[in-house]
Amino acid sequence: MEEINEEESIEEVMRRVRRLEIRARRLASEVFSGDYHSSFRGQGLDFDEFREYQPGDEVRFIDWNVTARSQVPYIRKFREERELSVILAVDISASTEYGSNFLSKRERAAELAALLGFSARYNGDKVGLLLFAKEPILYLPPAKGGKSVLRAVREILTTKPAAPGTSISEAAKFLLQTLKRKGLVFMISDFIDWGFEKPLGSLARQHDLIALPLVDPLEKHLPDVGKVYLRDPETGQEILVNTSNANTRMGMTKLSKRYREGLTAFFKKHAIDSTIISTRDDYLADLHQLFQRRAHRR
Repeated sequence: MEEINEEESIEEVMRRVRRLEIRARRLASEVFSGDYHSSFRGQGLDFDEFREYQPGDEVRFIDWNVTARSQVPYIRKFREERELSVILAVDISASTEYGSNFLSKRERAAELAALLGFSARYNGDKVGLLLFAKEPILYLPPAKGGKSVLRAVREILTTKPAAPGTSISEAAKFLLQTLKRKGLVFMISDFIDWGFEKPLGSLARQHDLIALPLVDPLEKHLPDVGKVYLRDPETGQEILVNTSNANTRMGMTKLSKRYREGLTAFFKKHAIDSTIISTRDDYLADLHQLFQRRAHRR
């Protein structure tokens, strides 16, 4: 996918959305529908009916009032309230425009949001969207239907933030203030930010938070291409780097690895499920494993 520019027609944007929709619908229905259903709980249990106690039933579900009236042990049966409110919290800061080989981080985020959105829709869940950069930019409350998913994808691809920076902290605070009931939040970001530990930890305690860090291959290993200027898209600062220097490349690799390890440790500390999403490699197997881990814990 080529980068979206201001001159691009609405028709071309919608063609992109349609291509994403076709692939995401197929994957959601054929690959991830079972994974999603088994991995994510509803918001609680609703009373269903009374029935006579049977050997093997849990004693804690016996209803003693009904038992006393009937002189026969009865238990309460419950059904899981399946419907979830799913929020796709997507980082569209300037750093997500980067893509060294195949897709930019933002384009991968749109693809991932489409897959998760349609998986949620097929499960009967509501899907909402939060776009953020330096501050929350756009919030679409959770709603049912494919139109809500398609609009979310379109907004991810086309919305341009006024400020290029990133604040995961402000996004987390916004969701904490906005979501009144426990919801399922997928945070899709490159997580190139700092100072978000406390608000993101609070969000994870109050809601079911899943972090999906976006990573470009060149962020892991800098290639030997001679002297190049590296520019920070969020601050505009440039630095001349000699990539032919093996020590320089090694230092950049170690720095990147250390940051990812710190991020993983933070997620583990706050019981935040996560898996890295590559802009180049197929991420479906990693996402499948994430869903399977959650299903096994149930």
